[in-house]
Amino acid sequence: MSNLFVKKLQLPPEDQEIRFVLGQKRTCYNGVYPFKIFPQKELSSLTFAPVTILYGGNGSGKTTLLNILAEALQLTRHSPFSGGAFFGDYVKLCKADFSVIPLHSQILTSDDVSDYLLNLRTLNDGIRQRREELLEEYTRLKWDNRPFSSLEDYDRWKETTDAKHKTSSKFVKARLTRDVDLFSNGETAMKYYTERITENALYLIDEPENSLSAAFQTELAGFLADSARFFGCQLVIATHSPFLLSIPGAVIYDLDSLPVRVRPWTELENVRVYYEFFKSHQKAFEP
Repeated sequence: MSNLFVKKLQLPPEDQEIRFVLGQKRTCYNGVYPFKIFPQKELSSLTFAPVTILYGGNGSGKTTLLNILAEALQLTRHSPFSGGAFFGDYVKLCKADFSVIPLHSQILTSDDVSDYLLNLRTLNDGIRQRREELLEEYTRLKWDNRPFSSLEDYDRWKETTDAKHKTSSKFVKARLTRDVDLFSNGETAMKYYTERITENALYLIDEPENSLSAAFQTELAGFLADSARFFGCQLVIATHSPFLLSIPGAVIYDLDSLPVRVRPWTELENVRVYYEFFKSHQKAFEP
């Protein structure tokens, strides 16, 4: 059963934002992000469910809200974050209604997944280079017939004996960490989320559909739904993926509407575009 670790996020009222902006130097007026965004959308607060989705196109503010919440709750991050000179000031004006947040709660971003992919490739490149070095060492030791004249040669004798009694693959395997499995980007991204998301914690997830095919997005949606329903997780997801938007019971904030309001996933513009497209090509799918 899901936990509600965070219940509500209250954004600063417009008059409070105006007072802050007027208190800054005039040269800063065009650079006070994230001020002056949400009053224009008539959004004053968010109330959270076991699964809450922030939906909207690029520039809608869904990632901004996710980062505001993450900073307000001081959640663990895996990639550096800088929201600009005024982000911290904005967060201080927000009010979050929350209970004790488990220590392993965290925000997961698409940058985190990219770094994870890059680190795996870098690790494997290092392992491959070390394998080549060990193969050269194996060949040298196997054909080393120099006599052993003192105790100082003991270590060389052990290595040489080992090489002479083993195949090259066994010699290398005994000294080398096995390659980390490298899957496709989609498989690796799925692996990242299934490893990071455990039980009884709050997870903020920013556009997890990146690098995922439709099939993997469907699989991830099922995994996230189960994490909330059976494993005590609370999820806040920023996405415009129809597959993730369809998670049963999710409360969806449409940040493209004015004012921002909660809407069923079947009414969202991005979902309707997919629906109309496939509907217009329905006959192509029929035998």
